[in-house]
Amino acid sequence: FLDKVDEFFGIFVSYLAPILFYSINGFPLIVLVLLAGGLIFTFYFKFINIRGFSHAINIVKGKYDNPDDIGQISHFQALTSALSATIGLGNIAGVAVAVSLGGPGAVFWMVFIAFFSMSAKFVSCTLGQLYRKVNDDGSVSGGPMYYLDKGLKERGFGTLGKALGSLYAVFIIAGALGGGNIFQANQSYELFGKLLGIPDYLYGILLAILVGTVIVGGIKRIGQTTEKIVPLMVILYVGASLFVI
Repeated sequence: FLDKVDEFFGIFVSYLAPILFYSINGFPLIVLVLLAGGLIFTFYFKFINIRGFSHAINIVKGKYDNPDDIGQISHFQALTSALSATIGLGNIAGVAVAVSLGGPGAVFWMVFIAFFSMSAKFVSCTLGQLYRKVNDDGSVSGGPMYYLDKGLKERGFGTLGKALGSLYAVFIIAGALGGGNIFQANQSYELFGKLLGIPDYLYGILLAILVGTVIVGGIKRIGQTTEKIVPLMVILYVGASLFVI
């Protein structure tokens, strides 16, 4: 069964990869677009990634917290919710794959692009706040699928905005299923489940139940969970990195 699943995704990726990783003189177009966006935003906002750093720390520390503000989670919970999806898949597995394929020089280019990508993330988060939707029950909906739709509609590109927003929603679902679930569950089993001798199917069921108890409570429970777990993840990640160095 697993071989059949692997074969199916192999066929799917073989058609998708040439489009997503189209190269211009050996340089992937997707990387070029991301880097161009990061550079433009960094210079346009006069290095907001440096100027706003201390302000960002104050926000996370709770200096501007107001219980009467509209929202469902605190600034710190928002940070840990975002970090929970990047520590591991991005910072560890992604880096390991990049170095194994591109050599030590890949580390420099990752740091270089990440520096400017901070400005792109600033723009994305700001747009997410500007165009978020506050529902009647007090819950908040937002993200690129909303600001692409609403923002471009304001500028007279309603059809384009709706199309791009819908496309983003489809891709983020696919990413959540693949990178967010399948890959991480598999890596977790390889590193932890096998060590304990747990059958793979049973480990998958247990993992699904544990994750389900968190996400069924919505973003509030996710934030409450990540604010307790992520700080430990960060300590382990930084500690392991220092040990390796």
